[in-house]
Amino acid sequence: MDQQPPGASGPPPPVEGPAPCYRHPDRETAVRCVRCDRPICPDCMVDASVGFQCPDCVRQGSGTGHGASAARPRTLAGGVVAADPRLITKILLGINVAVFVAAAVNGALIDHLELLGRDVFTDDGPLEGVAEGQPYRLVTAMFLHEAPWHLAFNMLGLWWLGGPLEAVLGRVRFLSLYLLSGLAGSALTYWLAEPNQPSLGASGAIYGLLGATAVLMRRLNYDMRPVIAIFVLNLIITFNPWGGIAWQAHVGGLIAGVLIGIGMVHAPRERRDLVQFGTCALVLVAVVLIVVTRTAALT
Repeated sequence: MDQQPPGASGPPPPVEGPAPCYRHPDRETAVRCVRCDRPICPDCMVDASVGFQCPDCVRQGSGTGHGASAARPRTLAGGVVAADPRLITKILLGINVAVFVAAAVNGALIDHLELLGRDVFTDDGPLEGVAEGQPYRLVTAMFLHEAPWHLAFNMLGLWWLGGPLEAVLGRVRFLSLYLLSGLAGSALTYWLAEPNQPSLGASGAIYGLLGATAVLMRRLNYDMRPVIAIFVLNLIITFNPWGGIAWQAHVGGLIAGVLIGIGMVHAPRERRDLVQFGTCALVLVAVVLIVVTRTAALT
C-alpha cells in the first residue's frame, strides 16, 4: 500500500529526541525532514537548501509531469541520490571475492600481488617489491585475502559499513574514501613494516570506512557508544599479543578515513566539492610522499 503523501493530513506533531525513521523503523535518528518533520535516517536524507528532506517530499516538490525542472536530489554529502545505494559496495565485494577465488586457483598470484617492500622469493631470484618498481602492489594487496575467514571478516565489515556510507556520500565520494583509505593503509605498512614482511587484505579500507562512520555518526548526533565499542574491539584484535596482524594498515586506513570523513560531511555547502576532493587530494599526496620517501631509504 502506498504511503499517504506528506501534507495530506498535516504534518505530524514534533517529537523530541531520537525516533524511528519513517521508512526504516529499525533505525533511530535525531534528524527530521524540514518539510514534513518526519524522522529520517542517513539512507533517506536528501540535502535541501536548509537541512534535509525525506524522499517523499523531494518527489512531491520536484513533480512528475512534463517540464519538471527541479534539480536532482542530493545526499547529505552532496552526492546524487541513487536508485541502488549499495551498488559500489556490491561491486567492491564482488571484486574481493573474485580475486580470492582466482588466488585459490592459482596460488602464485599472491606472491605477485601482495604488498612487499623489498625481498627475494628464491635464493637466486631477483629483488621484488614496491621499492623495486612494483608500486601496483599497494593497490592489488587491498583485494587479496589469505583464508576464507579473513575474506569473510573483511567483507562483513564492507557490507555493514559500506551500504550506509555509500547512501550518504554518493558513489564517487564513497569509492574515493574506500580506495584512498586502503592506499593509506598500504603506504603506512610499506613505511613502517620490515621490507621483507608481506601483507595483504582489505583491512585498511575497512578501517577507513569505520573512521568515516564515526565522523558521520558524530555529525548526526547519534549515540556514539556502539561505534566506541567497535573501536575498542578492533583495537584489541589489531594489537593482540599473538601478532599476525598488519597493524600499520589498520592505523593508516583509520587515519585516512577520519580525515576524509571530516572533509566529506563537514564541508560548507558553497565550497563542498573543493573541500571534499581537496581533502582526498591531500591524503593522496601524503601517500605518495610516504612511498617516495620509503623507496629512497630502501634503495
